[in-house]
Amino acid sequence: MSEHLGFFASLHWHFEDSRRLQLGESRFLSIIDGGKALRVGVRKYCGDASPILGCQLHKRRNICDHFAEEDQPGWERKLANAYDLRSYREAKAALLRIHHELSHVNPSAARSLEEGMEETLTLHRLQVPIELWKTLRSTNVIESAFSIVRVVCRNVKRWRPGNQIERWVGSGLLMAEKQFRRMDGYRALPGLVALLDPERGRSKVSSRVA
Repeated sequence: MSEHLGFFASLHWHFEDSRRLQLGESRFLSIIDGGKALRVGVRKYCGDASPILGCQLHKRRNICDHFAEEDQPGWERKLANAYDLRSYREAKAALLRIHHELSHVNPSAARSLEEGMEETLTLHRLQVPIELWKTLRSTNVIESAFSIVRVVCRNVKRWRPGNQIERWVGSGLLMAEKQFRRMDGYRALPGLVALLDPERGRSKVSSRVA
């Protein structure tokens, strides 16, 4: 737990120093696991214009956790099939049908689906290139890196003042970097940039043409 607190304290310090971060007016797609504190942080530092994508995998797990183990596979399939629909309207309609069904058999699971449902459909609503869905629909792409940070920091018993937090976290991320690979669908990233920031997308295209 201490390494998590230290890591987020370090992030907060860097985000507060806006001169170093230089977010400007750019829009970012922020993928979160649904935590309210993360949502507040994204809004504070990235602004209201930056879309938030709720992790679909976390959502499915949270809903299925409300059921007995033998009942979970069936609900998992229903949710996965709904999120696999490419049309925003069709996917939301499928989720609303599941919500209606859940409200009769497990109200707690229904509330779990309802909370943040719209954010889990951000890929659909923005019409993000389908090549990027596998990578962006969950937080797995960053959690794998943070798992290495946890291994590096697990034996740290005392977080000293100064920049020790940044040093340990930085060391962990440098080790994780050695295992980085190109993300699935990376060739479609310019299309995502154009969706989030049309002006920046056009400038990148113009620079390649030039």
